Amino acid sequence: MIPTPGYIKRYRSAETRFLSGILDNFFKREFPNFFGPILREKLVNELIDILDNTLPLKDRVKPGQIVWNAVDKSTRPDSKKCKFVPVILTLISEEDIEKLKNGVPMAKIRDHALARILKEAYEQGALLSMRDVGLFSWRHASFLTTCRKKYEKEHNTILPTTGSIQDMGTCISHKELIIKKVVIEKKDPLTVAKETKHTLRAVDRYLKNFYRVQYCFRDNHDVEFTSRATGLSKNLIKNYFQILEDIDNNQKNP
Repeated sequence: MIPTPGYIKRYRSAETRFLSGILDNFFKREFPNFFGPILREKLVNELIDILDNTLPLKDRVKPGQIVWNAVDKSTRPDSKKCKFVPVILTLISEEDIEKLKNGVPMAKIRDHALARILKEAYEQGALLSMRDVGLFSWRHASFLTTCRKKYEKEHNTILPTTGSIQDMGTCISHKELIIKKVVIEKKDPLTVAKETKHTLRAVDRYLKNFYRVQYCFRDNHDVEFTSRATGLSKNLIKNYFQILEDIDNNQKNP
């Protein structure tokens, strides 16, 4: 007999934390001789469909979810008139448990879960910072930032956060992606704005600053001179210089 892998044993019990697992256990316990596993699964799915169609999702929180007051995406967290929106976030789902049972590394599932809750908040009209996520995951914001950047690079995308949408914190990856989409991929700024969840005004601002820095960069001026000439911070200039070097390398080695 082939032994059950350890990771299946460790995480199998977690299935009972979700509604499907609770209902399945109920029928197994209360009606042990009435339903086989196939009929029991069909009955559980039918009951869940009835609940989903009867009770609005906003009026209840599922197992694995939390309610969090996030910053309304129309305001900034540093604003005196900052508004908050209660959002429901899925910290862990049944799909996550299934992946764990199948041996998918927890780190990979974690990165996907991070992307999921950032998207969920945005779809509900709010934005999360890495500090927010750190509070309800007991992780340092810098560690989560590394995870987010890794996910964004692997999937060539920008996740909606206060950093990427509102220029809060030290986020720079969204500028890089926007500039590369316009300069290298030759995409229309309006298309790029839609793809990156930015306003056209924000995209135009990034491009304007980029071309100003590019002029100095092509003229072999250093960071100090470029900062004085453009009025942009030295750290931002360094970021733009790196983007320009990456673009040059990309064009030399297509």
